[in-house]
Amino acid sequence: MMILFLYNVALMLGLLVSAPWWLLRMATTQKYREGLLERLGWARGLQAAQGRPVIWLHAVSVGEVLAVSRLVAELDACLPEYFVAISTTTRTGQQLARERFGPDRVFYCPLDLWWAVRSWLQALRPAMLVLAETEFWPNLLEACYKRGIPVVVVNARISDRSWPRYWRLRRLWRPFLTRLSAVLAQTDLDAGRLTALGCSLDRLSVSGNLKFDVRVGEEAAITRQLRILASGHRLIVAGSTLDGEEEALLQAWPHLLSIDPALALILAPRHPERFEAVANRLQSSPFPWRRRSSMAAHPEPIASGEIVLLDSIGELASVYALASVAFVGGSLVPSGGHNPLEPAQFGVPVVMGEHTANFQAIVGLLQSAGGMVVTTSGQLGGAIGDLLQNPTLSQHVGRKARRVFEQQAGATARTVHALQKLLAVHDPAGRGVE
Repeated sequence: MMILFLYNVALMLGLLVSAPWWLLRMATTQKYREGLLERLGWARGLQAAQGRPVIWLHAVSVGEVLAVSRLVAELDACLPEYFVAISTTTRTGQQLARERFGPDRVFYCPLDLWWAVRSWLQALRPAMLVLAETEFWPNLLEACYKRGIPVVVVNARISDRSWPRYWRLRRLWRPFLTRLSAVLAQTDLDAGRLTALGCSLDRLSVSGNLKFDVRVGEEAAITRQLRILASGHRLIVAGSTLDGEEEALLQAWPHLLSIDPALALILAPRHPERFEAVANRLQSSPFPWRRRSSMAAHPEPIASGEIVLLDSIGELASVYALASVAFVGGSLVPSGGHNPLEPAQFGVPVVMGEHTANFQAIVGLLQSAGGMVVTTSGQLGGAIGDLLQNPTLSQHVGRKARRVFEQQAGATARTVHALQKLLAVHDPAGRGVE
C-alpha cells in the first residue's frame, strides 16, 4: 500500500530529525526511559494468560484506563476463556492500569514501528485488538488486517479540537478505517464524523459513553482518612488542575473562607510531574497546607482553611465523594477539560470553566439538565460561593448531575455484547489467531 509506505518514510525521517531531542530527554528524565524496551518491541510473554487466547485492549492514558475499567471487569466475568491484556502509552496510565488490573497483564504499547508491532503481535497472538477512543496507528492496523485479527474501536469519539486534524488527513485514514471490524461510537455526532473519515456504515453503531458506567468501587485509603480527619469541615475538591488553575483557586480561597471559615480544600493536580511546583506555590501562600503523602505518618486533624495536596494517582475519583462542591480542572485554561462524571456520580455539584471540548457531549447533558455550573477564572470564587451559600441550589445541582449519570448508563453492556458477537464469528472455538 503506497500510503503506508509514505507514512513509514515520513515516520522514519521524523524519528531521525528528532533523535537528539529524544536522546536528551531519555538521558535526563526517567519517564522517557520507562518502558522503552517494550515500546521498541521487546515483547515479554504474559504467563498469566495460561494458554488462553488474548484480547489486547489499548488505553492511552489515565482517562482511557478509567473509562475501560468497568469493561475489563465485565470481559473477565463474561469471557473467562479469554485473557484480557491492557497496554497504555503514558507513564501515569501505566501506573494506574497496574494498580487496577494487576502488573501481570499490563504493558507499554509498542511504537507504531513495523518491527515493534510485529514483535508484540507474535508474542500475544491476540484473538482481537480493542482500541479505546481514537487510537489509530497505521502499522498496527495494517498488521492486524494481514493476520486476520479483528480490530474494534470502543468508546470512539472525535473531539471538536481534533476533528480538523483528522479531516485534513482523511486520505491517510480511509484505507485503514474501512477495515475495522466494528466501531462503537459515543454519540451520533462522533458516528457521523467517523463515517466521514471512512468507517463503514454497516460496522458502525452508537453504544454510548463507557464513562457513565464507571463507578468507584472500593474507597481509597485517603478517603477513609479524610472522612475522620476533616470531620466538621466542608470540603472543596479541585481535581485534575492544570497550570494557572491552582492560582485561580488560591485567589478565590479567601472569599470562600469568608463564606464558611470551616472549609478545607483538596487540591489534585492532573500531572504528577507538577506536584513539586504546586507544593512550592502552596509553600509561598499564607494558607496552612500538607501533602497527602505525609498523612499516613502524621494523621493530624485537618484545620479550618487548610489545603491538602493530593500528590497521588488513582485516588481522586474516590475523594470526590466527600466534596460539598467539586471543581473539575483543565477547563479554566484552553485544554479541553476533564471528566465531570467522577463527582457527578456522587450527587456532588460540579463547577467547570468554559474550556470543555474534550467532554462536550457529557457537559452538554449536565448543563441542559441543570447538573453543573460553568464559570470563568475571574468568577470561580463566586460560582463556588453561590453553591456554598445556597444549600437548596447545591442539592438541586448535585441531584440533577447524579440523575444524568444514572440515566446514561448501559454502554458497557452494549460493548461487551458487540465484542462477544465478533469473537463468535472470528474465533468461534476460543482459539488465538495463528
